[in-house]
Amino acid sequence: MHQAAYRALDLDALYAPFQVPSPELSKVLRGLERAGIDGLNVTVPHKERARRWLGERRIDDAARDIGAVNTLLRRDGRLIGTNTDVEGFRGVLRELRCAIRGKHVLLLGAGGAARAAAFTLLRDGAGCVWLTNRTASRANGLRRWMRRQRPGASVEVIDWTGRASVARRAEVVVNATSLGLRPSDPLPLPASALHEGQVVVDLVYAAPTTRLVQEARRRRALAADGVPMLVYQGAASFRLWWKRPAPIAAMRRAVEREIRREKP
Repeated sequence: MHQAAYRALDLDALYAPFQVPSPELSKVLRGLERAGIDGLNVTVPHKERARRWLGERRIDDAARDIGAVNTLLRRDGRLIGTNTDVEGFRGVLRELRCAIRGKHVLLLGAGGAARAAAFTLLRDGAGCVWLTNRTASRANGLRRWMRRQRPGASVEVIDWTGRASVARRAEVVVNATSLGLRPSDPLPLPASALHEGQVVVDLVYAAPTTRLVQEARRRRALAADGVPMLVYQGAASFRLWWKRPAPIAAMRRAVEREIRREKP
């Protein structure tokens, strides 16, 4: 995605992925900072650890509010952290023409992606947010965090086993779990819980799209997978690094080509 952007704009830069074991994250970030890297992204499972490594003085309001960092950039010789996931999630909602204000939303998951979605739902005025996660303690932790962000918000934790009945009442369903990353994964909720008029956002992406999105569309729901969020958050990182608009169309074509290439 980023290499496609650099080619489209004839930029002299390299963006490359590499895996970092969690215990080594601090050493790697320190080494990259000393090496003069201009910017980088961090993703699962490092977003919260990267925030802690940077400390309060080296993160902006977005990273502080969400509690996680996904983008680092160089400023005055040091790496600072921000979070572009909210902008990515809002991009998905724009594509679906979904105004969140007043809506009843079921949010599946309680990790970093769920927190970015939850932050957006709060800021954009969701009427009620139902939270559920396979590990209940994490859902309760996310609820406490949301109520600190907006004390008057209507936020309720529901048991994972009861998610289907709540989904039938939800106007918007957001899957922020990892279910769907692997072909053998079950659906994050039964297909029978999806219905016409619903908006379904699956933050997982697959070729040609995820099973959850396919089932939602069969039932005449408006649905999108995680490709738009990936592209829009990446475009926001690009703008921070380069101080110029990102070539979003080129980035999206690259993502879609890669997903098709990796189809099992």
